[in-house]
Amino acid sequence: MENWQVMERPDAVRVDSEQDTATGKRRPGRPTLSNEQLLDTALDLFLENGFERTSIEAITAAAGMAKRTVYARYGDKTTLFKAALTRAIEEWIVPIGRLQAAECDDLEETLLKIGQILVANVLTPGGQRLLRLTNAVSGRMPEIGAFNVQKGTEPTLAYLGDLFRRRLGRGGIEMSDAGDAAEAFLDLVVGGPANAAARGVVLDADAVDRHTRYCVGLFLHGIVPRDRKTILATEKENLRLKSSMKDALAQLDQARERLQAEFDRLDRP
Repeated sequence: MENWQVMERPDAVRVDSEQDTATGKRRPGRPTLSNEQLLDTALDLFLENGFERTSIEAITAAAGMAKRTVYARYGDKTTLFKAALTRAIEEWIVPIGRLQAAECDDLEETLLKIGQILVANVLTPGGQRLLRLTNAVSGRMPEIGAFNVQKGTEPTLAYLGDLFRRRLGRGGIEMSDAGDAAEAFLDLVVGGPANAAARGVVLDADAVDRHTRYCVGLFLHGIVPRDRKTILATEKENLRLKSSMKDALAQLDQARERLQAEFDRLDRP
């Protein structure tokens, strides 16, 4: 992936100065924002107006900063945009430690808590705006989408795969498809609400909670409810026992016929 992250300068608020051509002295200019404040201001405008419709002039006007300062720090609008989006993605992504802290003895309860954390994060207004902006520019700047995957999706998938191996691969059983299971979990539990919100569907808290609980249960147990699964397993076992009994009775009849034939032969004079 192209290395496009921009190192932010450590300086906080400073003052620009301009050269006084008459006296040769530097006279104070207007105070400038720290890099964090500048990136926040730029991101707000990018989120509101999109990349194409946001100009350096608009950003500097909103920030109260000279254009030369922005160009000195980032060179051009694209570099500034990538720096602002990089910082926003890093701050928005759920830390793996927070997911680890949600683990408990019950796997279903663990997955429910993890699902609720991830769904709530993706449905925040900031999260939705960030996803829309990322999706809008990924075609022109594929490194943006790649960075989002690298920083957020890949660590989450790795954690979930490890979770499934630890909790479902006990007793020396290797879960070779744990990575596929992790992707399926994210697609099923998190992808649905994210896609619905992206289409403009408004989901209330109860609907989101029902969806998350249902999808976690569906992921773990499949479409057939657990009690129904027990019934089906019992019915299958009964059919197997009936078939075995039928075979045993048939073999008993055959043995009886052979024994009767032997008796008849011995009774002959």
